[in-house]
Amino acid sequence: MEPNPLILLAAGGTGGHLFPAEALGVELMKRGFRVRLATDSRALRYSGLFTRDTIDVVPSETVRSRNPISLARTGVTLATGMAVAIYLLRKLKPAAVVGFGGYPTLPPLIAARLLRIPSVVHDANAVLGRANRFLSSYVSAIATSLPGVLDRDPHLASKTTTVGTPMRPAILAAAAVKYAAPDTTGPFRLLVVGGSQGARIMADIVPGAIEKLEPSLWGRLLLTQQVRDEDLGRVRAVYDRLKIKAELAPFFTDLPARLAANHLIVSRSGAGTVAELAAIGRPSILVPLPGSIDQDQFANAGVLSQAGGALRIPQAEFTPDRLASEISALAAEPAKLAGMADAARKAGRLDAAERLADLVVKVAGI
Repeated sequence: MEPNPLILLAAGGTGGHLFPAEALGVELMKRGFRVRLATDSRALRYSGLFTRDTIDVVPSETVRSRNPISLARTGVTLATGMAVAIYLLRKLKPAAVVGFGGYPTLPPLIAARLLRIPSVVHDANAVLGRANRFLSSYVSAIATSLPGVLDRDPHLASKTTTVGTPMRPAILAAAAVKYAAPDTTGPFRLLVVGGSQGARIMADIVPGAIEKLEPSLWGRLLLTQQVRDEDLGRVRAVYDRLKIKAELAPFFTDLPARLAANHLIVSRSGAGTVAELAAIGRPSILVPLPGSIDQDQFANAGVLSQAGGALRIPQAEFTPDRLASEISALAAEPAKLAGMADAARKAGRLDAAERLADLVVKVAGI
C-alpha cells in the first residue's frame, strides 16, 4: 500500500512560528496526512505535536550584521542548509512544503522550488516578515493571518489568501471559556507576559506601576508575571513589600489557560500573542517591541487596538505612571473590560487551521 501523502512543515524554532505549524499539523493529521517538521536546533526543546523522530534539523542562520566575516559565515551555513534540505526533500518526497517564517524556512522552501514541489508560506504578522518576503515570489501560494497585508503588491496579492492564524488545541480550549468581567470590589486578575525579548522591560516597569496603584487595589490584585531568572529577586522584593499576591516564573507551560483565566493582560505584541488574545477574547495592554525594521509588533498591536480590544502603548511611553493609570481606569470599569474582550474576540478566527489546510491540499493537488 502507498503511504498517505506527507506534508513537510518548515518553521523557525520559536513559539510564534512553531505553534501555528503544530495547529496545521493537527488538522492535516485529522485528514489522514503524515506531517514532519523542518526547523533549527532550538525546536528540539519543543514538547508539542512534533517529537524528535518527526523533526528534521536543517542548518540555518539569521543575518545578524553587515560585517563581511559574519555575512560569510551566514552564507556558508545557509548553503549547508540548502544541501541538507535538497537531500531531505528528495528522500521524503513531500506532497507540499509549508513555511511559517523565520530563517530556518529558507533552505526547505528554496529546495522545494528547485525540486518543483508545491509550496506555501504563512505569515501571522500585519507586515510580511523578511524571510517570507524573500520567499514570496518563489512559492505557489501565500497565506496571511490578516487582510490587506499584500494589497499594495498586485503580483503577490493575486496568490494570497487570508486564513487567520492556526490555533493549537490548548488555545481552542481556552477560547471556550467565556470572559467574566471583574467586580469592582472583588479580585482583579492581571497577567503580565513578555516573551523572550520582552520580560526585562516588564520587570523594569510593572513593579513600579503596581506600587503607584491605590492601596485598595493592592488587596484585590492577583498578579501573575513572567520574569527572567535574573530579575526574580528584585521583582519579588517589591511585591512582598506591598503584600501583593503574585506568582512569578520565567515561563508558564499552561499560558493559554492563564490567558483565559485573567481579567487583563499586559504583553508584547508578537503575531502569535495578538492572534491568541483575539481568539480567546481577552482585553490587553500591548507594548510593541521597538527597533524592528518592519515595526511588525506595532502593526500587530494596531489591529487589536483599532478593533477596540486592546490599548497600544509605545515603549517610549510605557512608564510606571502611564501603566498605573491605565490599570486603575480599567479595573474601575468592568463594562469597558467586557467590551474590549468582546471586540478582541470578534477580531479572532478559530477556523484558521482548517482554512490553511484547505489551501495546502489545493496547492498540493491532492
